[in-house]
Amino acid sequence: MGKVQVMDHPLIAHKVGMLRRESLGSKEFRAIIGEIAMFLCYEATRGLKLRDVRIKTPICETTAKELSGKKLAVVPILRAGLGMVEGMLAMIPAAKVGHIGLYRDPETLKPVEYYCKLPADCGEREVFVVDPMLATGGSSSAAITLLKEKGVRKIHFLCIIAAPEGVEKILKDHPDVDIYIAALDEKLNEHGYIVPGLGDAGDRIFGTK
Repeated sequence: MGKVQVMDHPLIAHKVGMLRRESLGSKEFRAIIGEIAMFLCYEATRGLKLRDVRIKTPICETTAKELSGKKLAVVPILRAGLGMVEGMLAMIPAAKVGHIGLYRDPETLKPVEYYCKLPADCGEREVFVVDPMLATGGSSSAAITLLKEKGVRKIHFLCIIAAPEGVEKILKDHPDVDIYIAALDEKLNEHGYIVPGLGDAGDRIFGTK
């Protein structure tokens, strides 16, 4: 059974508060998104396995710890998820990066895949799906389904801001996926935006409207 972890660190709360400000420019917004992604990655990788290795310090030989060779991948959901990749790679630089692009069909309102490029061995990797906003959960759930169809067995989902509706959607569709959230907000409004939220993350990251 997957778990839901909402961060309670003061630095994360402070940085989320900065992101919410309408006056914050794209450069600063991108930087803070990356910083929060690093915090989320730190928590999401807490279960990685270690092994003992013999090393030599400037003083003597000793036993140290290193990651036991687990293959990792970061998969942003386009386009806003791209804003979290740099922060993730700062923490796990050896990870491969895949990309999933989805759009919402205006008639059915269901997510439609328009791009998918994953590491050839993604089925052997532990995958971290990243998207700053978890609103209805439709696109995120579809991306996770796509990964499972490609043979991925261990998936984590990381987001900056989530609505309860989106969390419920992921838990219902993918009860085996761990969810890491910087801030859990109140609700979705009638337009599907998270309240209080921070607006459209993609537009704010890339300076578009």
